[in-house]
Order: sequence, then structure tokens, then C-alpha cells
Amino acid sequence: MTYGPIDLLAIQFPDNTKLMGEGLAALVELVQNETIRIIDLVIVMKDADGNVVARELQELSPELVQVIDPLKPTITSLVTLNDVEAIGAALEPNTTAAILLYENLWAIKFKEAILKADARLILQERIPQQVIVEELADIAVKASKPD
Repeated sequence: MTYGPIDLLAIQFPDNTKLMGEGLAALVELVQNETIRIIDLVIVMKDADGNVVARELQELSPELVQVIDPLKPTITSLVTLNDVEAIGAALEPNTTAAILLYENLWAIKFKEAILKADARLILQERIPQQVIVEELADIAVKASKPD
């Protein structure tokens, strides 16, 4: 079986009562259009005292499961305890994070074509958006300076 690139994404929500909000619709659309597939999903909550609790889908309240269900997550336990601890440490008090491990289904057809051509992948790297923004800003500054 061929897999598309797999990414880990953690999103912090402003308090422990709001999960997903408007972003949920966009994420559901990506799943429904088979652009991505949710491989694992973990909810991490930090209370006012800094206590961190992680919940897999089967441990969530029925109301929250109903919100998340359209994402069709499969629970694989690939999000590790180290991932949960790192995200929990980064959370602000009284916030919730959704940790998503997702497969980029859009890339499978291309990857299969590459493999059929007997080519091999020698590098795949995700460049953080902030790095790109900073580089483009530096280029703009350099371009605006007279020679």
C-alpha cells in the first residue's frame, strides 16, 4: 500500500469549551474531498493549575465525539506520549489542543507514478511557513535597496 506524506499538526483553542470552531468545517471538507485522511487524533487539555490531560477519541464525551466524528478519524496511537507532553507543555492554561496526524491523500497518485518510473525520493522536507515569510521579507528588503 502506498501512503501519502504524513504530517503532525497541533492546534490550540482559546479555552476548554471551544473546540474546532470554524476551522472544523474546513477540516471536514478536506476529509470529505479525500484531500487528507485523519490517521490519529488526540485532544489535550490544560486546566488553570497547569494540569494536562490527554484524551483519545474513545475517551471523549459523546458531545465532543459528535463534533469530531465527521473527520472520520482512525485511532492508531501513532501520536506518542512525547508528542502529547510537548504539546501539553506549550499550551496556555485553560486551553485545549487537537493533535492531528494526517495523511496527504492528494500526493498518493504522484508518488505511485514516481515509483512506477523507478525513481526514488531522496528528500522530502516541510519548510515552516514562518521561515518562508522571513525569507520573502528579506528578499523584498534587498530588492528595495539601491545597488
